[in-house]
Amino acid sequence: MLLAPLLWTLAVAFLYAFGRAVYFSFTDYNLFEITKFTGLQNYLSLFQDRLFVLALWHSLFYAAGVTALQTVGALLLAVLLNRKLRGLTFFRASYYVPSVASSIVITLIFMWLMDRSGAVNYALTWMGSHAGYLFVFAIITIASQSALVLFERAKGLPARWLDPLLLLLSFGGAALTLGVLDWAGWLSAVPTAPIAISWLTTSKAFLGIPLPFLSIMMLNVWTTAPTMMLLFLAGLQDVPRSLYEASELDGASARQKLLHITIPALRPVTFLVVTLGLIGTLQMFDQVAITAGVAPLESTITLAYYVYWNIFGSGHLPRVGMAAAAALVLAVLTLTVVLLQRKFLVSEKGWAE
Repeated sequence: MLLAPLLWTLAVAFLYAFGRAVYFSFTDYNLFEITKFTGLQNYLSLFQDRLFVLALWHSLFYAAGVTALQTVGALLLAVLLNRKLRGLTFFRASYYVPSVASSIVITLIFMWLMDRSGAVNYALTWMGSHAGYLFVFAIITIASQSALVLFERAKGLPARWLDPLLLLLSFGGAALTLGVLDWAGWLSAVPTAPIAISWLTTSKAFLGIPLPFLSIMMLNVWTTAPTMMLLFLAGLQDVPRSLYEASELDGASARQKLLHITIPALRPVTFLVVTLGLIGTLQMFDQVAITAGVAPLESTITLAYYVYWNIFGSGHLPRVGMAAAAALVLAVLTLTVVLLQRKFLVSEKGWAE
């Protein structure tokens, strides 16, 4: 009796809807009437449609790229924020803000940032005109850090190349040196033409990836990695501290502890993160729908948006049969990809051999 409301909702919202989608995929339906039964014609027509093939490629590439980047990024953030540092709660909350904010609002802000006259192009223009400053700053920092580390090691101290205190001294020395060089007139900004890359309104590609699609990928990694970070943080709380203490006694480095203790201990969490990432990325819709008004359709379309486009955005009578067939292809693809990653990549029991 207690389960009845949930079961009723499941039956109507999922099972009935799924059955209707399967039925419509074998018909020529336009939201008003079913004109004829088409059999497998809708499925055959899908793979003859250039837009569907493009959407399929985009979805697979998007799922692989974003899932990998957000998993690695979330793991590194979790390891970084699992330490006892002052202000740690503030940084955890700050990193999580993009995940709790409305995806529509975040996407609109991102569209403003990626505009031709937006903050991203402004930052690129500034970096181009101050390339000399950045180069000198990097050279001085590397030289100072190397000298400080070698000096500490010469005294018998175990100084690391990325020691935070030494890095702070190196950054401070480099900034002070830049200030002196600028005051003396030995360094100056070089005027450059403003960079006006059309990130969202172009069909141009970078390494074969359309710029609008690449922009959406960066946005999705930024907004989803914090959620996955929380899962990794929860998993890190269960890793026995004694393992790290024993490894430190054996002289293990931070990299060795990460590779041989942290990552193996987080295998069940990694399985969950990768699975949720693949399901979410394969069904990504909202960012494409919001940017559809400015970005070329061929540069951003995914399978989920292809389903919507066939019903509401194609400019002719709704092709519900094609949309239903594409939705079922997407469902089968999602299940297949998740099963394959469980078989050959990582499962809840560990990494596949």
